[in-house]
Amino acid sequence: MPDSLTIAAIVPCHDEEVAIGTVVDDLRAAVPGIDVYVYDNCSTDRTAEVAAAHGAIVRTEHAKGKGNVVRRAFADIDADVYLMIDGDDTYDASAAPEMIQTLLEGPYDHVLGCRTDDPQASAHRPGHARGNAAFNMVVGRLFGTPVTDMFSGYRVFSRRFVKSFPALSREFEIETELTIHSMALRVPQREVPVGFKERPEGSASKLRTVRDGLRICWAIARMFVHERPFAAYGGVAALLLVASLVLGLPVVYEFTQTGLVERFPTAILASSLAILGMLAGSVGLLLTGVLRLRRESMRLAYLRLPAVSAPAEEPLPIR
Repeated sequence: MPDSLTIAAIVPCHDEEVAIGTVVDDLRAAVPGIDVYVYDNCSTDRTAEVAAAHGAIVRTEHAKGKGNVVRRAFADIDADVYLMIDGDDTYDASAAPEMIQTLLEGPYDHVLGCRTDDPQASAHRPGHARGNAAFNMVVGRLFGTPVTDMFSGYRVFSRRFVKSFPALSREFEIETELTIHSMALRVPQREVPVGFKERPEGSASKLRTVRDGLRICWAIARMFVHERPFAAYGGVAALLLVASLVLGLPVVYEFTQTGLVERFPTAILASSLAILGMLAGSVGLLLTGVLRLRRESMRLAYLRLPAVSAPAEEPLPIR
């Protein structure tokens, strides 16, 4: 283990002048010595000035979207431990030491801060809690690993997770991509409950329920095809082959009885569906081989970096 650990906080921000100062102060108080990087993402207010005044390292990302910010930050920042938190002051920054210590003690590569919310005074926008639960269930079923709060913007990562993560998403789908990447790579990970509260007065959410919900649905579908091609293409192949049998068996039966094919259009359609089904199945098998090679490459990139850990009895050696 190194004599000291470099811990970097990544705070994506778009028009968070009201909240960012509190977020920076709370992080620095919770984890002394932490480097707080505030990424100003096309803000039209004084987000950058306020963050700098509170001691943050301010950087600018001109490509709009949280995914673009995360990709840039993961590429630019070198640290042993990375903490990602939204700049809207809705997450409890005092949970950061527990999340970091959990990562180190495992050692784990991904610690997810799961939002705990008071049902009687929920900080979630109407319908968001139910939508989040539904997406959690769908992703858990599709990718085989249960998750409690896949849309949480409060996470801690090891260096080897960050440097093996491709970060292809552009906007709010980034949390979905992070969650599915951790499942696909099967990294050791944990969930830690964290506090969640309303935005401060004068701060507005950037989420658009319908638009961003559709984007996330599309991202999940795309990643399912990308990460489980045989299941995706195999399902299409099965449907096509079943349709082919339903249409073709009566034609075959008539042929065995009369020696004639009286419904040529149906016979042609059935045979075409069978060919398409076999092609879809072949594509699924081929892409499964490609997926295996890609995952082996990702795993080797992940293993090039050592795990970072600290004994539980020692205080966090942060510089």
